[in-house]
Amino acid sequence: MSPIIEFRNLTKRFKTRTLTGKTRERIAVNSLDFNIEGGEIFGLVGPNGAGKTTTMRMLVTLLKPDHGEIYVGGHSIRHKPNDVRRQIGFMPDSFGVYGDMTVQEYLDFFGACYKIHPQQRAHLINDLLELVDLGHRRDDMVDTLSTGLKQRLGIARVLIHDPSILVLDEPASGLDPRARVEIRELLLEVARLGKTILFSSHILADVGELCTRVGIIEDGKLVALGTLEQLSAHVMPHRQLHIGLLDRRDEAQAMLQATGGVSEVRAVDNGRAFLEVDFTGNDEDLHQLLAKLLAQGFPVIHFSEESNNLEEVFMRATKGIVS
Repeated sequence: MSPIIEFRNLTKRFKTRTLTGKTRERIAVNSLDFNIEGGEIFGLVGPNGAGKTTTMRMLVTLLKPDHGEIYVGGHSIRHKPNDVRRQIGFMPDSFGVYGDMTVQEYLDFFGACYKIHPQQRAHLINDLLELVDLGHRRDDMVDTLSTGLKQRLGIARVLIHDPSILVLDEPASGLDPRARVEIRELLLEVARLGKTILFSSHILADVGELCTRVGIIEDGKLVALGTLEQLSAHVMPHRQLHIGLLDRRDEAQAMLQATGGVSEVRAVDNGRAFLEVDFTGNDEDLHQLLAKLLAQGFPVIHFSEESNNLEEVFMRATKGIVS
């Protein structure tokens, strides 16, 4: 794969006024420098005020950076914004003010904005409504749709001009669990069409399940970047094991503490003989560790490894800073 989006030393500042009337400069995005590959589902996560939306608005040419550059398909957002816009479908975090249109009229309006021929628009709208499963609601007013259905319609709208990149700001915000699952499945279906997807979200479970890579942003800076496995290895270099025994916990703890690859062993006070073990070995070392416990007659009744999720990675990578 080759980069389809390139962020180069991207910086954006805003001036704000304090209660005393003084002007203060705030750095919303601070020297972002990374790539997004073609065909990726890339998640941008961070605390409120971290700079996610500002970054997206610069990408889709709604804001100009103070310093740095973004290249989209090789085109500069500064010098060739129209070429950039042709490649991107952008869905902001708020739906818009078109509630007095029907679903079909809404898509037809945006198709006309992109100067798509009326006959071609009709076929295109049918295909998009089928993709987002809204064909049965084509004559309903947009205002009557639930939040989840409006999000599906929004995705159909950003696809109307067949962009290669979708930029979605909080697409699952405000959705109930069922609607979140449906949006997640829809995004996977869109990705299978060959689209590159960049989306922000504060729902870390969705990001962890969907994304090929994740960028964690805090205080305008990129603090971590990679696959979930890479991020886990970076912020949590050890594996955490849970071992349960019928008895002999203190003996097992002493034996494990003297074993290679074990950095720490903690007794868990839950009314049973449980241990938590920080372990740096590979899978073969893990197998040997369990074999050693059994060979020495320890009555092991539970042996598992805690799987790292994005929430744990996020909490360890960030410091709770909001500028």
